[in-house]
Amino acid sequence: MILIPAIDLKDGQCVRLRQGRMEDDTVFSDHPVEMAGRWYDAGARRLHLVDLNGAFEGKPVNGEIIQEITRTYPDLPVEIGGGIRTVETVEAYLNAGVAYVIIGTKAVEEPEFVTQLCKEFPGNVIVGLDAVDGKVAIKGWAEVSDVDLFELSKRFENDGVDAIIYTDIKRDGMMQGANVEHTAELAQAINIPVIASGGIHDLGDVEAICKVAHHGISGAITGRAIYEGTLDFAEGQKLADTLLLK
Repeated sequence: MILIPAIDLKDGQCVRLRQGRMEDDTVFSDHPVEMAGRWYDAGARRLHLVDLNGAFEGKPVNGEIIQEITRTYPDLPVEIGGGIRTVETVEAYLNAGVAYVIIGTKAVEEPEFVTQLCKEFPGNVIVGLDAVDGKVAIKGWAEVSDVDLFELSKRFENDGVDAIIYTDIKRDGMMQGANVEHTAELAQAINIPVIASGGIHDLGDVEAICKVAHHGISGAITGRAIYEGTLDFAEGQKLADTLLLK
């Protein structure tokens, strides 16, 4: 299982939100490319980028920064989400060196869009499902739908997506611990990898996720904890490697 550092982009800055609220943000850096380098130097094997402005506007906003990151660190796989609503946007990101595109709102509102992408770009499509009490949220978490997390995940499994990123919105940015039980349940219910997201606080959370990783959890995204220092990223990845070798 890999730890995946998150860089959330808002107005050209590296920020973290609490429970997805744009008005409740903390700025950690004015230099996202340098921040990417920090995680690269710490041994990151993948980078999770989110265009927060794009998620709310429905189109890429911080695309130039994202391209600069992929150009500066070409051997660091990047996954990007936020505002990806068209085939043209997907193609542009992949041509810019992005390894995976993350489809969120569009996947919920038009699941056939994911079907199309998986046919055109096999191996490059991840679906990000963010949920509250098992119901999927959309539009930068501004709305909670009636769509069931498990049912929708099974649909995308059949489409051939590379992975599902599951975020428990109640935990995101709160550093209260990941929703390990629910993440494991989702991983057991489908036959594609699940990436955990939201709530990781320290090495104890990394250990808890590793204990259920065999159910199909391939990675865990971490944000606020590695910025505020409650989790040392390199130590977290070392712990995961050690535990999963046992």
